[in-house]
Amino acid sequence: MTTNLTPPAESVVGRFLRYVRIDTQSREGADRTPSTDGQWALVQLLADELRALGAADVVVNEHCTVYAAIPANSPHTATTPVLGFLAHVDTSPAVSGAGVNPVIHRDYRGGDIPLPGDPAQVIRVDQHPVLEQMVGDDIITTDGTTLLGSDDKAGVAAIMTMVDMLAHNPQVQHGRIAVAFTPDEEIGSGIERFDVTRFGAGVAYTVDGGALGEINDETFSARLATLTFHGKSAHPGTAKGVMVNSIRALADFLNRLPGELQPEATDGRVGFMHPYAGTADVETSSLKVILRDFDTTGLDEKERLLRTLAEDTARAWPGLTVSVEVKQQYLNMHKVLKDHPQLTEYAFEAARRAGVEPYRKPIRGGTDGSKLTFRGLPCPNLYTGGHEFHSKLEFNSRVGLEKTTETLVHLAAIFAERQAAA
Repeated sequence: MTTNLTPPAESVVGRFLRYVRIDTQSREGADRTPSTDGQWALVQLLADELRALGAADVVVNEHCTVYAAIPANSPHTATTPVLGFLAHVDTSPAVSGAGVNPVIHRDYRGGDIPLPGDPAQVIRVDQHPVLEQMVGDDIITTDGTTLLGSDDKAGVAAIMTMVDMLAHNPQVQHGRIAVAFTPDEEIGSGIERFDVTRFGAGVAYTVDGGALGEINDETFSARLATLTFHGKSAHPGTAKGVMVNSIRALADFLNRLPGELQPEATDGRVGFMHPYAGTADVETSSLKVILRDFDTTGLDEKERLLRTLAEDTARAWPGLTVSVEVKQQYLNMHKVLKDHPQLTEYAFEAARRAGVEPYRKPIRGGTDGSKLTFRGLPCPNLYTGGHEFHSKLEFNSRVGLEKTTETLVHLAAIFAERQAAA
């Protein structure tokens, strides 16, 4: 932890290990927020802990969001913008978050890491070369039967420990700090009910990133396409010339999608078209396809291609109709953040003060900050030290969690310092 500061009442590792044991997995297709009741347990716990740490204005709203504030102690309060930090409490629907059993591999000496609950789950150095930089660290994994929940309970733990640190170190001057913990980030719906005005920050950071040093001020732009294939059912014994099997038409459409635009075939700044869920029945079948690109021009091209392929499929199956609905999900936050370069600059300085070498990396995905940025709250994303999210191979480390926390403490101080120097 940062030198010359009183340590927190509870270590960030201790908090993290407590939080990941609470099942907060969100659920696709739910018609309510939060999508699962388990998220309430962590949210209520965080609210109680914030109050115990002296946070002000702690509120849990009806949609499972915690709002709180850390009062300013800087003499420049009037000119220091309210700084916000956010993290989400839910974990991915992709892998079970129930019964998480975290394992600490102390003083890691190198080599592959087999997970004790499932011998088939091995974190391999050749697939995760970052392990070579983590020798001597305490690596935290799951036991191999669930995900770990570092996404984003590492961010939750780091923010809570920052609050703890500031409470025990009044010599660290800072302006008012807004804190929020949100539900259902993994399914993209929780932030829709976030009250930016109630939060009260002028600028903010989501603490929801990956490897140490990675700072994100750019994301994909994203659209969701829903295709519905309308066929015609008939008894299979008398179906000749009558039946139009929408399942076969859906399969035909899938085969038309370009292989080079699959997510498993792209990286860097190349976008993709990803069919990820659907239903199949002779009469009616449906398919969800996510479209991703850093530029809206590229996104427009992918949408046009998808519509063209749908039309081609309909023509190839007489009697079939295909409807296509496309919705905007989020936009590349760099369109706004490019006008707020100081936010990335301050994050870089905070990382360096924590002994971390920072670097910018565009996210091949999005964060809650993507949407908040376009709602008037500029919101880059900060690292948490985690790796291999949404997987049974997910891992973080003591150093990752501690350095993330130190970065947040330094960032709070930097905002006050910059205003004092202005």
